[in-house]
Amino acid sequence: MKTFCGRANPTTGSMEWLEEGEDYDYHQEIARSRYADMLHDKDRNMKYYQGIRAAVSRVKERGEKAIVLDIGTGTGLLSMMAASAGADFCYAIEVFKPMANAAVKIVEKNGFSDKIKVINKHSTEVTVGPEGDMECRANILVTELFDTELIGEGALPTYEHAHKYLVQEGCEAVPHRATVYVQLVESRRMWSWKKLFPVHVEAEDGEKILVPPSEVENCPGVPSVCDIQLNQMPSSDFTTLSDVVTMFSVDFSKPVQSASTYYRVQLEPVKSGKAQIVLSWWDIDMDPSGMINCTMAPYWVKPTSALQWRDHWMQCVYFLPREEPVLQGEQLYLTACRDEYSVWYSLQRAREGENKAEEEEHKADVHVESPVCRCRAHLLWNRPRFGELNDQNRTRQYIKSLRKVLKTDSVCLCISDGSLLPVLAHYLGAKQVQYFVLFFRFLHFSLVFFKANHLEDKIKIIEARPELLKPSHLEDKKVSVLVGEPFFTTSLLPWHNLYFWYARTAVSAHLASNVTVLPQSASLHMMIVEFQDLWRIRSPCGTCEGFDVQVMDDMIKDSLNFRESKEAEPHPLWEYPCKSLSDPQEVLTFDFTKTVPQHCLSTEGSVNLLRKGKSHGAVLWMEYHLAPAISVSTGLMQMSNEEGNCEWNPHCKQAVYFFSSVIESEILSDPTAVTYAINFDTKTGEIAMDFKL
Repeated sequence: MKTFCGRANPTTGSMEWLEEGEDYDYHQEIARSRYADMLHDKDRNMKYYQGIRAAVSRVKERGEKAIVLDIGTGTGLLSMMAASAGADFCYAIEVFKPMANAAVKIVEKNGFSDKIKVINKHSTEVTVGPEGDMECRANILVTELFDTELIGEGALPTYEHAHKYLVQEGCEAVPHRATVYVQLVESRRMWSWKKLFPVHVEAEDGEKILVPPSEVENCPGVPSVCDIQLNQMPSSDFTTLSDVVTMFSVDFSKPVQSASTYYRVQLEPVKSGKAQIVLSWWDIDMDPSGMINCTMAPYWVKPTSALQWRDHWMQCVYFLPREEPVLQGEQLYLTACRDEYSVWYSLQRAREGENKAEEEEHKADVHVESPVCRCRAHLLWNRPRFGELNDQNRTRQYIKSLRKVLKTDSVCLCISDGSLLPVLAHYLGAKQVQYFVLFFRFLHFSLVFFKANHLEDKIKIIEARPELLKPSHLEDKKVSVLVGEPFFTTSLLPWHNLYFWYARTAVSAHLASNVTVLPQSASLHMMIVEFQDLWRIRSPCGTCEGFDVQVMDDMIKDSLNFRESKEAEPHPLWEYPCKSLSDPQEVLTFDFTKTVPQHCLSTEGSVNLLRKGKSHGAVLWMEYHLAPAISVSTGLMQMSNEEGNCEWNPHCKQAVYFFSSVIESEILSDPTAVTYAINFDTKTGEIAMDFKL
């Protein structure tokens, strides 16, 4: 059966109806999943196996049969570990049907069909009894239901239900407990992902300061966690204000409560500064004694131990509701509130001479309601976008370019989502500034932002799609300067922001014959790289802890071939180190001074490999040429020539095209060059690419 799926094309802006097979969603889910990453996580798998062996032994020593419940079994790996450790029977629950089918095949292939029953249901729908899915309650509970925040995938309600209905009282649990750790830090870089900083502009009539609206200043933001590879955050980008402290623990062998609650710890800053950020991570003990421990602690916490790279569990960045100045040695309380799926933090000062009763009263002041964004900016922009708007070097490039192109009689039209450009254009002397609000959701914020800077009558907002622009919108004047960053919230891949070119084409009848377009052009760049670790998310596993999981490898490969493998995927490469094997190369250019051509833009060629290494894939990014000799890059910022280490734009995701050698796990002789063919279809706005080693 075929389904028609509607989608807005991010590059052309047009609405498209695509015919998709009934398997489309499933293939998307598998292709983009992190199953391969988990199977490659040696530390996780080894610790689970040790914990499961120990739990089965403890049950057997009591003279009981070992009956295992494995919730969220995935490939069936943990159930097979239990069966090979001597468990008498395992019930493996998996709600995602294609995954449950794969687990059945994997269990059969490894010879455990008589010991493992795969149940394709949500655990809350599983029945127990002679006629039920499970004959009896289990006495060993094994799960892997955790995300970076620990509870974001619904671990707490799942455990709560399992203890009530599916496992015996006093059961063994693997993992046995989880502990959440926190550290208070000051970091301008991370704080810039939540706040808008003032922008200073040198104008003809003196310095202007562009201020964020008070609504944004006082907004607590959104409760969703910011999960990142904290091991890639240089120590120069933050200052630790406290020691690492234990925030809370959950014992999974006892009944678990999922109802909203809070935890509070006393903190004493080790340094004075501005408390802005709470960094957090967790570890799990696979056994009651805590001897088998799997930790997500970042590099500065356990500098002597080797770090296990993983992408399915990272570290958390939480933003305090407001910046709090703290003094070394003063008494503070850090409060963590949580609901079933998320955690948020607040900081309170201990009151002078506070006794126990007053401390309890102080605790009662805690509001467990989740923070809500009131200013709308945190709903419109993601965190990297806040960082981009706060990047002073980037803003300077736009100011420098606008200075070159604006005249006192300039009629300026700006096309970009939630941009500072209209305000900068006004301050730098444009006679008239129009600003396209392409999406209604940006209207409120734009009005509030202009009002905060007393510009509501200086910048005209046009609420229309570019193709619906009328001369009356522009007071019958022609646009002499068309500007864009370009940035659009609908963009996922670097070239999706070429929507600016399509919008420019749609408004061409309203442009003066000598119009200046900023940026004047864009170019697509490419480089061949070897990833330190990212390749693992696409690499087959073969065997995992001695179990054959080839069925899973084939399933991922089939789903990649279904659509994904001929496409690039977006990744923030500042979090994923790589080494360049070739020089960066410009492969396509897009001339914004002209309209989008009818014909496709194509290129082919070869790129020489200058360094030895494994060619895992190509990285692609855009560069925007704002004005002569002024460009901004969404990708490579710097490269050290000796080792080929790369520094990437931290505010943008780059496009990664994994070579089939990664997906097929081929062993290659060292190639000396990579040939490529890249085609930009101007009708669909899509880029097709092919590479051969």
